[in-house]
Amino acid sequence: MGGLGEKRPALQASLDRLLDSPGVTGVALIDAVTGLTYGAAGDVAQAGTGTEGADLATLISERLGDAGAEGELESVVMTSRRRLQVLLSVHRSAGDPLLLAAGLDRDRANMALALRTLGDRAREVLA
Repeated sequence: MGGLGEKRPALQASLDRLLDSPGVTGVALIDAVTGLTYGAAGDVAQAGTGTEGADLATLISERLGDAGAEGELESVVMTSRRRLQVLLSVHRSAGDPLLLAAGLDRDRANMALALRTLGDRAREVLA
């Protein structure tokens, strides 16, 4: 956890850059175990709270495991008529797993492109 604290200005700049992706309105980097939000940008209400994201990822991971799925949760996409909400697992070498939560305007976002772009840029967030 100390590593992220030392990189806070760079982390914030990386999160701010995610808002340049088409349709992305808010993002947050979340500890997948504790729900602690390490940083956020844009309309964070659109990304959801850290606790909500961590709880949802845990619930879905457990259900997938119960159903026989192998491996870690990769992503969760929730849709409504106007909004998309995405949770992406962000792998790092040490510490608790992380989630990148993003809220998107469905009219301005291409869901497949957004998932790819956010996935690619999620690695930059920890660089």
